Amino acid sequence: MASKWIKVDGRDVRVRPIETNTEIDKYGNFHRQPNHFTTGFGEGKNPIEKDRYILFWAKGCNWSNRASIVRELLGLQDAIKVEIVDWDDDPYPEVLGWEFLNSPDHINPETGARFLSELYYNADPSYEGRATVPALVDYKEKKVVNNDYHHLTNYFEKEFKPFHKEGAPDLYPEELRDEIDKLNIWLFENVNNAVYRAQFAQTLQAFSDAYETLFAGFDAMDKRLEDRRFLFGDYITDSDVRLYTTLARFDVSYSHNIGPCLHRLVDYKNLWPYARDLYQVPAFRHNTYFKDFAASKSEGELDYGENVFYDIVVPTTDWDAVWSAPTGREALSKDPANKFKAEK
Repeated sequence: MASKWIKVDGRDVRVRPIETNTEIDKYGNFHRQPNHFTTGFGEGKNPIEKDRYILFWAKGCNWSNRASIVRELLGLQDAIKVEIVDWDDDPYPEVLGWEFLNSPDHINPETGARFLSELYYNADPSYEGRATVPALVDYKEKKVVNNDYHHLTNYFEKEFKPFHKEGAPDLYPEELRDEIDKLNIWLFENVNNAVYRAQFAQTLQAFSDAYETLFAGFDAMDKRLEDRRFLFGDYITDSDVRLYTTLARFDVSYSHNIGPCLHRLVDYKNLWPYARDLYQVPAFRHNTYFKDFAASKSEGELDYGENVFYDIVVPTTDWDAVWSAPTGREALSKDPANKFKAEK
C-alpha cells in the first residue's frame, strides 16, 4: 500500500499506517511489524562515537522505555542524547504519529525534523511501515540508523561499553548471554507482546489466545521469582528491564485496554514486590511516568468522557509512595545490599 502524505507548514509528512489496518491476519491476530533498521554498531557498521546519536523514545511505549532505562543505568547520558516524543492528533486531518512536541516550536534542533517519520524517510525513502520508537538517530546524517528494540539495549551494553560510567552495572554478563537471549525471546512472545496481541485482536479467538498466553506468562514469571530476587538471581540484568516495562504499565494502562483481567499486578505474590524493587532503582524511577502510562490510549479506543479512574484516581494517587514501599525481597539475595554486579 502506497504511503499517503499531507502538507504541514510547508513540509511533506507521511500519514501513519494504523495497526488494525495493516498488521492483522485473516484470523484477527495482530502481528507486529518487523523492525526495519537493524544494522548494528562497530567496524563496517554504524560508528561507535560520542556526539553522534540521539535516542527518541515515548513515555507510553514499553519498547522504547527499555532503552531509556538502560541508557541511564549505564551512564550513557554524555554519549547519547535523548528526547521524549509524543503526538497530538487534534491539529491534523490525519494521524501523523510521533512528533517532536518537546522541542522548541516542535522542531528537533539536531535534525530540523518535526515528525519522526521524516527521519525514517531520510534513511529509506521506500519505507512503508510505521515510524516507531525507540529510534536511534544519527543526527550528523539526519536519519534513523536503528529501531531494533530486540537488540538496541544489547548494543548499549556491549558496543557502547567504552562510554559507560565507572562502575556501570553488568546487565548482559558474558556467562549468561545465551540464557538472557532465550528468556528475552520468551518474554517477548509470552508477556511483552502478548498484551498488545490481546489489545489489537480483531476476533474473540485471537483475543482469547493472547489473553491466555499473557496470564500464563505472568504466572510463570511469578513462580520463577519465588526463590530469587531477580530473574537471574541476585543482580539485575537486561531481562529484568524488559519485564519491568510491561509490569509498570499493567494496572494503570494495559488492564484497562484488554478488559476484565484475570489478575492485577498487585495480586501477584512475587511480581508485585519485584516490580517495586526495580522501581526503587533511580534509573527505573526516573523513566517511569504512571500518569502518562494511564493517559495512553490504543488506536481506535473509544472516548467515554469523564472517567473515575483516569480523571480522579490517576491524578490524585501518589504513585511514588505506592511503588516505594519496602518489598523485603533483599532477603532472597546472597548480596542483599547490592542490586547490580559491576562490569569488569
